[in-house]
Amino acid sequence: MKNRALIAMSGGVDSAVSAILMQEAGYDCIGVTMKLIANGGSKCCSLEDINDARKAAWKLGIPHYVLNYTEEFTKYVIEPFIASYEKGETPNPCIECNRHLKFSLLPRRVKELEAETMVTGHYAQIEKSGDRWLLKKGADSKKDQSYVLYMMSQEELAHTSLPLGKLSKTEVREIAASRGLSNAEKTESQDICFVDDGDYASFIETYTGKVYPEGNITDIEGKILGRHRGLIHYTLGQRRKLGIALNTPIYVKAKSINTNTLVVGDESTLYTKTFSANRVNFIACENILQPLRLGVKTRYLQKESSALVIQTGPDTIRVEFDEQHRAITPGQAAVFYAGDIVVGGGTIM
Repeated sequence: MKNRALIAMSGGVDSAVSAILMQEAGYDCIGVTMKLIANGGSKCCSLEDINDARKAAWKLGIPHYVLNYTEEFTKYVIEPFIASYEKGETPNPCIECNRHLKFSLLPRRVKELEAETMVTGHYAQIEKSGDRWLLKKGADSKKDQSYVLYMMSQEELAHTSLPLGKLSKTEVREIAASRGLSNAEKTESQDICFVDDGDYASFIETYTGKVYPEGNITDIEGKILGRHRGLIHYTLGQRRKLGIALNTPIYVKAKSINTNTLVVGDESTLYTKTFSANRVNFIACENILQPLRLGVKTRYLQKESSALVIQTGPDTIRVEFDEQHRAITPGQAAVFYAGDIVVGGGTIM
């Protein structure tokens, strides 16, 4: 009897090719697609994507199921996203979706269907070293997605396969085309799936029915420069749509929820060398027993920079960069690397 693999199929080319590679490795594959948005959405996770996943599964001759996780998506992704913005943060909902749905709820189906592994189309690599599972960068540096997988546990890594880890996007598209998949050239969505037009603030206002009050815009000395439209409309480092005109460019420096104040300054005020993070998850080790010099990323598309990483509590760390960094933003993920290995990560405070 063949080993069985559960393929998380998003409707894109990556997950479809992951299914092809698992078939070629001798696995009996089952495709599953998560329905996350009640109205279907218009980006990833849309009804069109579900249909594309179904077509790919049919083309590959594997069964395909749609799992309705709309309530769970609202509870674990949309509502925390809104709460984070209301606290003045800029969250990363894709990481929370991975944490609570893709690598928490879907693995339960692996057991129910008597499968050995769950498969996703992420560009990263999982390897066993001694008694520990490691998460490593994908071979294609332009597509590496290890940053959004830093929250994975040892149990999750042990039962997950990432067959695209050693491939480039070009190679993946070539494999899809060679098998006649209709989504071989499908474009990728870079935006948040449940916000159709990229206007996060309008989405939050519509979803909650709240009116987020205007308030003062001040400089770092407290001088009032103008009025803001509600703090949820702004993020650190933002320059455009501030509604005030000065002789020099100004940027959002901070948001004070307590006083409903937007603080702005010139670009030099955005730079800092240190920050703290909580909700820390370690992969390569149980804990950091002494300060380590690692590469740290504070944004998905950013290259890591050298820093001293110091564990300050059971799930908190402090990072001290060698050089100043621009607009380190609360709510975003900080992920730390030792070469290609993901040591761990957390949420910037």
